[in-house]
Amino acid sequence: MGWKSSITAAFLLLAGVDAQAKLQVNLDSTDSIKSAAKVVAANLWNYYDGYKPGRTPGILPGPPPGGDYYWWQGGAMWGTLIDYWHYTGDETYINETIRSIIFQADAPRNAFMPVNWTASMGNDDQGFWGMAAMLAAEVGFPNPTGANDPGYLALAQAVFNTQAARWDTEFCNGGLRWQVPHTNGGYNYKNTIANVVFLNIAARLARYTKNETYAHWAEQAWDWTENVGYIKPDFNVVDGGHTEYNCTDINEVQWSANAAVLIHGAAIMYNYTGNTKWRTRTAGLLNQTIEHFFPEGIMVERACELEDRVQCNVDQHSFKGYMHRSLATVAIVAPFTKSTILSVLRSSTKGAVNSCLADGTCGFRWDRNSYDGDKSRGPAGQEMSALAALSTLLLDQKHVNLGPLTNDTGGTSKGDASAGVGDFQEVDPLRPIRAGDKAGAAIVTILVLGSFLGSLVWMSGGWGQK
Repeated sequence: MGWKSSITAAFLLLAGVDAQAKLQVNLDSTDSIKSAAKVVAANLWNYYDGYKPGRTPGILPGPPPGGDYYWWQGGAMWGTLIDYWHYTGDETYINETIRSIIFQADAPRNAFMPVNWTASMGNDDQGFWGMAAMLAAEVGFPNPTGANDPGYLALAQAVFNTQAARWDTEFCNGGLRWQVPHTNGGYNYKNTIANVVFLNIAARLARYTKNETYAHWAEQAWDWTENVGYIKPDFNVVDGGHTEYNCTDINEVQWSANAAVLIHGAAIMYNYTGNTKWRTRTAGLLNQTIEHFFPEGIMVERACELEDRVQCNVDQHSFKGYMHRSLATVAIVAPFTKSTILSVLRSSTKGAVNSCLADGTCGFRWDRNSYDGDKSRGPAGQEMSALAALSTLLLDQKHVNLGPLTNDTGGTSKGDASAGVGDFQEVDPLRPIRAGDKAGAAIVTILVLGSFLGSLVWMSGGWGQK
C-alpha cells in the first residue's frame, strides 16, 4: 500500500485509535487488494479452530447452541478460501483446506455425508461441500497426496450421484427435497437452493468431463425449477413449496444465494453448450439479480436487511460472498456479461471495504459507509463475504481469465463416475423389535419401577432428611 500508508498505519497504532480506523485499500492496485484480502482472511481464520488438538477438522464452531455455525458453512468457508488462493496466490491455508475437505468427505463413500451430520443434513448442506470440491478441481488447487485420498472431482461426482438418486417424482413431479432424513423438519419442503445446487454441480461436471449425462440432469433441474414456479418469467428466483400442496404454496421470498448459485450454473451451461437458450437465461438472471440485490451498485440482502433493522440470521450473513464469487465466474465463462459484472463488483466491493476496520473486522451492511458493529450473528459470514468481494475484484488476471479448468485444459483432479454409489445407509433405519428386546425392556422397566417405589418409601420414612 506504499510507504505513506505504512507510516499512517503506524501512527494510528501508536495513537491507540487503529481499532476504529478503516481498512485501507486502493481498488486500482492488485497488490493493495491482495494485501487487504490477506488481512481479512486472517480475521476469518480466527473463527476456525479445527486445526487445534481435539477439535474437528473442517467445521466452524457449532451447531447451535454449541456454536454459531451449522456444518455447511465449513464447506462454504473452504470454497471461499480456495477462491482466495486462486485470485491472490496466498498459500497460507492450503494444507488445512485439503485436510478438512478430505476429513469431511468421510471415507469410504466420500460423498460429504459424515455420520455426525447425516441425521441433520439437507441436500443444500451436502451440496455446498460438493461445490467447494468442484471448485478445487476447476482452479487446479493442490491435490491431496494420501495414497487413498480421493480426487476433488470424484468428491463432486459422489455428491451428484447421491443426490440424483434422491430425485423424487412422487410429489411435485420431481425435484429434491430440502432435507435428506425423512424425520427432519423441512423434509416436506422442496426448495430452490437444494435444486439449484444440484443443477450447479451437474453443469460444472458436464463442462469438466464432457459427459452428457450431467448436462441432461442440469437441464432437467432447470426445467423442474422453472415449471414448478420457483424461477419466474422475469427471472426473479423465489424460495420453494411444500409437497402436501404439490409445491403450489410458493414462498415468494428472494434470497441472493438462490440467484447466485443458479446464475453460476446457467452461465456454465452456456459456456459448455453455446446454446442461445442458456445465454438468454444467464442474461435474464443477471439483469434481475443486479436490479434486485444491488440497489445503487452495492449488495443488499433485501429479504432481511431492512432499512431500519437487520433480521438476517447467521447463514444469511454469508450470502453476499456467494454472489460476488458466482458473478466473477459468470463474467469469465459468459464474456458478454463481463463489463456489467466488473462495474457492479467494483462498486459493491467499495461498499464492503468501507464496512471494514483496519484489523480486517468487517460489517454486514455495505451501504452505510462505515463499520456497523454487527457481531451477534456469526461474524465469520461477514468475513467470508468481504474476503470474496476483495478476491474476486482480481478477476482480470491472466490465469483467472483462462476460465475454470477441464479434463482437456489442464485439470488434474482424479475422477470416479461411480463415486458415492454402493450399499450405504444414508440414515440408519430402525431395525425390527425382537423378543429379546421386549424381554430386556421388561427387566429395565421392573428395575426402574422398583427403584422409584423404594425411593418413595425411603423419603416417606424420613430417612433421607439428613
